[in-house]
Formats: sequence, C-alpha cells, structure tokens
Amino acid sequence: MKNYTITVNGNVYDVTVEEGGQGSTGTAPKAAPKAAAPKAAAPKAAAPAGGAGAVKINAPMPGKILSVKASAGQAVKKGDVIMVLEAMKMENEIVAPQDGTVAGINVAAGDSVEAGAVLASLN
Repeated sequence: MKNYTITVNGNVYDVTVEEGGQGSTGTAPKAAPKAAAPKAAAPKAAAPAGGAGAVKINAPMPGKILSVKASAGQAVKKGDVIMVLEAMKMENEIVAPQDGTVAGINVAAGDSVEAGAVLASLN
C-alpha cells in the first residue's frame, strides 16, 4: 500500500492506494484537515481617490496576470491592451472595450485571478 497526499481545488486529501491483485477494493478518499487555506487574490487598490470607474473590465477566465500595460489616469482607445493574462499556457490580451481613461487597476503582475474578477475600470 502507498499513501499519497493530493490537493484538488484547494482541498487536501490523504489517499491510500493498494497495489496488486484482483479483487482488491479501494477506499474512498478522506478529507484531511487543510494545512493552510489558499489565500484569495485580494484586489490591490491602485485606483486614485474617487474609486472605480463606470466601465468594469472583468477576467474572461481564471489565470495569472503576466504584465500590466496601462496605469491609472492613462487615456486608452478601444482595443488598446490593458494587461496580459496567462491561461492554459496561452497569453491573452485584455483590451479596453471602449475609449476612456483608466480609473483603476485592481491587479498586479503575478496575481492569480478567477473568472469574472474585476481587473480594471475605465471612466
């Protein structure tokens, strides 16, 4: 028998695997106490006083922010790259949905984000 500790979606499981023959029955994995709860990606307040803008730019999928190309107060045109999001080993450009001024950037390079998270806002 071999024992493994497996983490799936932040849940830690201790699993015992029996080796060998026919007729061996496996046991259901038992949830182990979490060693440390994964920290949620807390938005970093990069917005100037006055807060969020009227147009929110959300993450289309979960991933990791590789780079932030725009900064708060910067004027952008529709289609300008705001940041680059890596998901499934692909780099995805997050672009401005319309002309405007960046009101705030809520993430930094290296942050992990979930689908639908507010990445930035425009005025």
